[in-house]
Amino acid sequence: METEGQGCPHLPEYLAEPNREVILGKYKSVVSWHVYRLGVKNPAKRRKLSAPSCGTCDIALARPFACLHCAYTGCWSHSHVSNHLDESGHTLCADAKTGAVFCSKCDDFIYHATIDQVYLASVVTAEEKQTRFQVSKKPREPFKAWVPSGKENEELEGTSVVPCQGRRGLLNLGQTCFLNVVLQCLIHNPLLRNYFLSDKHNLRSCKLENCTCCEMDKLFTEVYSEDTTPYGPITFLSTTWRASSELAGYAQQDAHEFFISALNQIHSTSRGSTNVSCNCIIHSTFAGQLQSEVTCEKCGNVNTTVDPMLDISLELKGKNGGELPNDTLAACLRRFTQIEKLGPKEYSCGKCGKASHEASKRMSIRKLPPVLSFQFKRFEHKGADKSTARKIDSQIKFPAMINMNPYTTLGMKEANSETCNMHGPSAMYDYDLFAVINHEGQLNNGHYTNYARYQHEWYRFDDDKVMPSTAKECLNSGAYMCFYVKRHLDYKPYMTPSYVLTRADEAAREKEGEKDKDGSIRDKEKGGKSKKEDGEIVERVESKTIPVSAIKEREMRELQEKEKRERELEDDLLATV
Repeated sequence: METEGQGCPHLPEYLAEPNREVILGKYKSVVSWHVYRLGVKNPAKRRKLSAPSCGTCDIALARPFACLHCAYTGCWSHSHVSNHLDESGHTLCADAKTGAVFCSKCDDFIYHATIDQVYLASVVTAEEKQTRFQVSKKPREPFKAWVPSGKENEELEGTSVVPCQGRRGLLNLGQTCFLNVVLQCLIHNPLLRNYFLSDKHNLRSCKLENCTCCEMDKLFTEVYSEDTTPYGPITFLSTTWRASSELAGYAQQDAHEFFISALNQIHSTSRGSTNVSCNCIIHSTFAGQLQSEVTCEKCGNVNTTVDPMLDISLELKGKNGGELPNDTLAACLRRFTQIEKLGPKEYSCGKCGKASHEASKRMSIRKLPPVLSFQFKRFEHKGADKSTARKIDSQIKFPAMINMNPYTTLGMKEANSETCNMHGPSAMYDYDLFAVINHEGQLNNGHYTNYARYQHEWYRFDDDKVMPSTAKECLNSGAYMCFYVKRHLDYKPYMTPSYVLTRADEAAREKEGEKDKDGSIRDKEKGGKSKKEDGEIVERVESKTIPVSAIKEREMRELQEKEKRERELEDDLLATV
């Protein structure tokens, strides 16, 4: 394949004026057509987007190649599209499925950064137009690339450049490998990384004591500094001990327990965090929804319950309680979402009014988070004593990319319907693996390590040791926890993050306080003179304790809070991808 560095001399000519708009316009149409056709499930609508036929052999094309100079489409396998390019004197054609561009003069597929950007933008735009919210029926909020304003450019001029990735080992402070692997996975989480590196929480301006967000800010500062020597997260460990007494001490702890504790502590110390409909950094990153449907087999009544989730714990045993050889993540998810028969005393039907002897339960994922965390239940606890735990060492195969559509509530409904298309294009459910936590040995005398990815580079972390690795080594490791990030992130319309609302509210209160202070000083001066002159003026002035501008600001804030609650209520009703 020709690359931009090696240089295809023909494509740049067509990307220059006056051919640029024609070539790129045709290329966008070809790519968008393929996305639209994949997303259409209705047979009647699909016929309107039926596959074009080859202009030479008239065979319907499942994977058409389109000439970027004319309306010709042809098949690649019989060389009809390349023959067309030679006979017509045209140069470029594009694969509708992959967006790859073929140059007939170079006789090779070529790469160009502009084409790559246009392909990605066209695919995302087409997918956004197809995805609508379940309740409001509104399309997704379109992606907009960030373009710095004049003020932002001025601020960027005084900043220092930092590395775009951080790789730094963490010292073992005494059986703290469980803490180190979780912190490495949080460091390589792209959403958390962008949040803390963009100074959304500054430890120097925070007034909270034992603040885990401050510890995260300190951790990212250390990892992305020029110092490459291993770092000891001592203050993070001490803050964890004070916040979670069950994790205190130097005994070996469970990495998953610490992971959940860390998420809760980051949430509770985030600016603007709430107990209901919170959109802090943790809930914006990890929070999803699980839906449970219990069906009474006698009367058909369905009882639906929706619960929040931060991660998904998966069983490694089958129905008979035995270990499963050659188990996979997909098989675990199928068991998690399969129909389960309930016992005679496990469910009482609200419609029948009696305990049902025939009821079934099914779990599904109602709302997918941007980052999915899976825990494999490798430790069996027969009692409250952790020392009696037994480890399941079965090998679990997990992919580098997983599509979560079959395990969602909407995906399951669509699987049973031929005309329903509620969930949008399948690509919106693609997740890419970016971190894995491994455990060796038993619970009380084992050791944790982890793999983490930055772009296409994999590394293995073993406390203070950081070693280059490969995706193959990671996929062949014994996973205890897996972390996946959504390939195409959602942009919720009209949603303002908690920390932005909190900052605006704090700034408004400070401004109101200053105005009240200035107003009280003026009233005091004016009131002092009025006492000698006229008592009526004293009464009128003393009753005016709050400036009119402050009242308007307060009313505006109350209106904003009301609108925020309405948006949160609507968001709770939306089953977005």
